[in-house]
This record gives sequence, structure tokens and C-alpha cells, in this order.
Amino acid sequence: MYTRLAGYWLLLVLLVGTVGGAWAQTAPPLNLNLPPQQTPTVPDSSRARTPADSGRVAVPRPAPSRPLPVRRPRTLILQTEAADQPLLRRYRVKTSLPDSLAVLREVRELVLALQGESYLTASADDMRWHHDTVRVQLYVGEKFLWARLRNGNLGDGLLTRAGYREKLYRGQPFQPQEWSRLQERILQEAENQGFPFATVRLDSAQLRGADIEGRVLLERGPLIVFDSLQIVGSTKVRKRFLTKYLQLFPEQPFSQQRVEEAARRLRQLPYLQLKAEPEVRFAKGRARVYLLLEDRTANQFDAIVGILPNPTPGIGQKRVQVTGDVTIALRNIKGGGKGLGLQWRKVDLNSQQLDAQYTHPTFFGTPLELGGSFNLYRQSDPVNAFQTLRPRIQLTYPTARAGRISFFTEWRSSRLLATDSLATTLPANIDTRFTSYGLDYTWTTLDDAYFPRSGILANGQTSVGSKIISRNSQLKAELYQGLPLRTTQVSASTRLERYTRIGRGGVLLTRLRGEALFNRRLFLNDLFRVGGLATLRGFNELNFYASQYAVGTAEFRQFTGPDAYVFAFVDQGYLRQDILTQVGENSPTGVGAGLSFRTGAGQFQFVYALGRDNQQKLALNSGKIHFGITSRF
Repeated sequence: MYTRLAGYWLLLVLLVGTVGGAWAQTAPPLNLNLPPQQTPTVPDSSRARTPADSGRVAVPRPAPSRPLPVRRPRTLILQTEAADQPLLRRYRVKTSLPDSLAVLREVRELVLALQGESYLTASADDMRWHHDTVRVQLYVGEKFLWARLRNGNLGDGLLTRAGYREKLYRGQPFQPQEWSRLQERILQEAENQGFPFATVRLDSAQLRGADIEGRVLLERGPLIVFDSLQIVGSTKVRKRFLTKYLQLFPEQPFSQQRVEEAARRLRQLPYLQLKAEPEVRFAKGRARVYLLLEDRTANQFDAIVGILPNPTPGIGQKRVQVTGDVTIALRNIKGGGKGLGLQWRKVDLNSQQLDAQYTHPTFFGTPLELGGSFNLYRQSDPVNAFQTLRPRIQLTYPTARAGRISFFTEWRSSRLLATDSLATTLPANIDTRFTSYGLDYTWTTLDDAYFPRSGILANGQTSVGSKIISRNSQLKAELYQGLPLRTTQVSASTRLERYTRIGRGGVLLTRLRGEALFNRRLFLNDLFRVGGLATLRGFNELNFYASQYAVGTAEFRQFTGPDAYVFAFVDQGYLRQDILTQVGENSPTGVGAGLSFRTGAGQFQFVYALGRDNQQKLALNSGKIHFGITSRF
């Protein structure tokens, strides 16, 4: 009986206990009436000195070895009221246990589980040990309920954001863990509104039988505002840029959520490395945030050379052809986070491609990021000569938890460079103009931007716009009869990557990429270009035209250093081409291996790949070799 009285007193202490600081302090669990767990004494291995020990070093004799105690199985028998027996069956208490300590743990876990299920006065009143049997007198008691939990001095908005609903605390079981979680949520809302030293407690608590009534009372404490950012470490990034990028402005109310989001935002920047979690120091009603940062070599210069066999060499042409890919990327220009990129690619003898990109973060002091890109593709094949221009403007909102959300508009124009005025049918390529508006979303948890070992990258993009076919003056007007000159065009793309650690230094990369184009009338210069080192290895660069495609990749990397690894891969693709002159499907497969390691000049990469599709067999004489150096500075 005295145990139950002590339980009631502890219950009252639990109800009126306060929570201090920026975290909730809950009352300790009710003490159980269990036998104390005593530690056996260790025999003394020392001995008294005798006259014979003078001038000698006393070496203690080792304690005599004692046999380890034999573990005796115990049978647990619970004795309780008959009305409580159905309740105990739900907990599936083990009745056969290996030793006495296991019996104590089983009883303790049962009592704590009952208290967590609103039986706050549950206790083990008596335990009797008889050889291999343990009899426990278990008291379950009444189930405590919320009579009512009223709002003390909290705003309705704060309680709502904390998850409080009055119906959840009227006639419902009183669960200490749920009450503690409510306290924690209230404190989190308070510390995100400038009160990191708030406390919350249950005020005016009343216990009527097994019903509990009270009101939630919040003591906010002093209002804390942000003071300034302090950058510790060797970095050229400017404090003004980081203040706007992290949205930690002076004189604004302190928010712990913004401090945590600042760490996630900083990890998204490829040119900065966060060496430790942000540290906050409070003084005189102000919070100063310290960031330990270090610059990373993120500026990039790539020069990749490819050697490909020429399947149909003409007069004066060689049996092999050399392709190139040169990339220059500058990040964090003048410490302001701006980025500039330029890439030139010569994929074959008749095709060239130029890409340019510019990024301007913290646009007009907001967290928005303004970006622009330009793409030029020119094909000088005498049969299918055309040129395509694709300028694009994009506005991005980078978030710490939800990823990067971008809205963009793109203009695409394609025109023929050579036509046959005597043609009796429309050519495979045609003059078009296309204006689209779309949404792009990226979410990542990669642990490293350049050499990830674990994490996920997900990207999705969709756009819709109006496509206009322009009449070419060198083609006969009757060729355009019956052709819809203005149509709606929809495009979608996705990219999913997952990096998984395997063993020591092993990483498995699984990836899925795909794009789809939907329109009533597609031409060859409208389609996607697939193939090569960036999309489908084992084939010539941009070898395939596709209106829809998907490429799955499985690649195993064995790291031999922080930035050195060997790898083997399989690329499996599905391509569909749906134009007037040709409709077909293809399932190309690429397999190969390679290595990548750092040298004094930069990151060296070598790839050898074989490809197989409807027109090409898997043969060594059709292998593709790519090698190059990526230099970061």
C-alpha cells in the first residue's frame, strides 16, 4: 500500500513539474519496488608487508581464480487481480528467463510499459524468490484520463502549430510520453519565435480520482534577436553574401530552426566546406552565430578527348575520329557566390555544341537565385544541316529541407542551313519556334558533391508550351498543306541516383534517367540526343535520336583513396523514335570499366566501353575509349 501512496505523490510532482531551458525536462519514471541490484565485491589481492619485504619490490599476488557463477533459468509467475489478467496478456510477458537479472529486467519493462499506457500507479509490490521460481505481486491500478487540458497564456496559433487539439485532451488516456512531446513541440515553436529560454509547465493541476485537469502555461523568458555572423576559418566568401543566403539578418528574432537550416544550406554549396556545426553564443539579449568554414577547390577545367572508330570513312578521311569536350566552370566569383560556366563539345566530324551558364544568388537580397543559360547546337551534315538555339531564364528558390524549386521559361528556335528546293516531301528537319514554361525540382542527400559514397539525388522537370512551324521560303508551299503549324508540346524528364556503401571502400551507384517529348508532329531536330560518356556509354556521342528514352545504370566503384577509384558498369537503355519518316524502338546496352585518380595536373579518368544495339554487336573492335583530366582550382 505504501508503494501506491508514493506513486500518487510522484504523480502530483510529475503534473506540476516545470520544464527549463530550451528543452523539456520530464519527471523521472516512478520508482519500482524491486530488489536492489548489488555489485559483488572484488577480493583484495594485496597483502600486508613483513620484515622480509624490506628492500624488495612488493609484487601483489594474483587473486585466486574463482569459478564463474552458473546461470540458472528462472520461471516468472505474475500474481494480480483477475480483472487485470486480460490486460497483461497483451504485453506477452516472458515466463521462462535465463537468469535472475533477466527476471528483473522483464518486470521493470512491464511496469514501465503499464505506466506509459496511462496506468501511472502500476508497481511491483512484492517479489518472492523460491529456488527456480519468482513470484511477483503486480498492482496495475486505474487508468488515468485527461479530464481537460486548457490553454493558459499561449496563443492559439502557437498551440495549433504545436499539434494541440482540445479533443485530444478530453476524456483521452493520460500518457506521460505524449504530454512530454507536446511540451517539446511548444518549446520548439517558442525558440523559433525568439524565446530560446522558455519554459512550459502544467499549471493548476487537479486530480479527481483518475481524472487529470490543468492548463498549459508558458514562461517565455527574455526576447533574443540575432546579432551577426562570425566566420571562423580560411575562406574568401563574403559575410554579406552569407547573411543574405542564410537569411540570418541582425535584429530579427532568434530562430533555432534557421540555425539548423543554415548548416544544411551551407552543405549544398560546392565551394564551401562546413567543418563543424554552427555554434550560437548568447549575451545581452543577442545571439551571435559562429560558422567554421573552409574553401574547397570548386573551379573546374575539363579537357576530355575521345577516340572513336569511323564506321564509314570517306575519301581522304581516317578510320578513327577524334572528339573533344572542354568545360570551364567558375564558382563563388569574388566571394559572392556567383557562378559562370562554359562548355564546348565536338561530338563528331559534323556536329558541335556550345553551352553557357550564369548564376546569381541572393537576387535583390532575397533567398532567390537567378540563372540564365544558352545552348547552341550546329550540325553541318550536307544531308541534315541545321542549327538550334535554346536560351533559358530560371528563378530558383533553394530550401534547406525541401530541395531546390525552379521556375523557368525557355525559347527554342531551329532553322535549316541547307535545303533542297526540288524536294517533293518535307525534310526530316524543319524550321520551328518553341516557347515553354516549366517547373524544375531537385532534392539531394549526397554526403559529397564530387565523390559521393552515400545518399540520394532526385530531379524532375516538366514544361509545356506552344510550338510554331515556320515556312521555309526555299521549300514548296504545297509541302506545308495539311500540316498543323501551331501545336501544344509537353516535355518531361527525371533523374534518380542512389549511392550505397558496400564493404570497405565499395560504393554501388544505381541510376535512372529519362526524358519524354509529346507533340502531334515531331521532326528530327526536335528530338533528344542520347549516347556517349554522359548518358549511354559504349556508343558515339549523341548517337541516337529519341522522342522518349530511359537509361538505367548499375555501377560499382571501389575507392582506393579519398578521390581515387576503379569501377565497372552496365548501362541499359530503351529508346523510342516517333516521327513521320521513322517509327521504331531500340534497347541499347553498354558495358565497360575504368579508373579515376588524382594527379598533379588534376583528376584523370579513363573509360573503356562496349555497346550493343539493333545495328551494332558487342565486339572489341567497336569499343569506345574516353580519357581526360579534370582540373579544379
